[in-house]
Amino acid sequence: MRLLESADFCLQPRGDSYTRKSTFDAILAGCIPVFFHPVSAYLQYTWYLPRDYRSYSVFIHHGDVVGRNVSIEEVLMKIPSTKVARMREEVIRLIPTVMYRDPAAKGMKFKDAVDVAVERVVDRVAKRRRAAAEGREWQDSVDGDYSWKYDLLEDGQKEIGPHEFDQYVAT
Repeated sequence: MRLLESADFCLQPRGDSYTRKSTFDAILAGCIPVFFHPVSAYLQYTWYLPRDYRSYSVFIHHGDVVGRNVSIEEVLMKIPSTKVARMREEVIRLIPTVMYRDPAAKGMKFKDAVDVAVERVVDRVAKRRRAAAEGREWQDSVDGDYSWKYDLLEDGQKEIGPHEFDQYVAT
């Protein structure tokens, strides 16, 4: 953890799956994660991480790295120190939402990962109930096909359109 705490950026390449435990270790250490595929965090942790991924992380497409079109070091060196400081502050704000607190611990009052999950499940059930009470079907798919884009819609937004990650995710 000391090594992660002393680094500005922590690289998060895919492991056996898109996500790595070290992603959460990096966030807990206040280290800005660098992702190489949007599924690594942006599309599967929408309950826990800000929609504006640029506020807390760096995205460099893995194809650009493998094809030697970009240098990871050069990309990171170009980020101004003021932006790095803002990103680190955002990462630090994320810490409670990706950790588990001991519910018996005294004086620790913050929403942890469990609180966030329960809140989002309750919210989803409430939306389904409202839809049923209004006589309409809950829609989390288009023509029966679930879209990863539904989780990225803002409150009240209903239309799914093109997204910057379309090129990386099969629909």
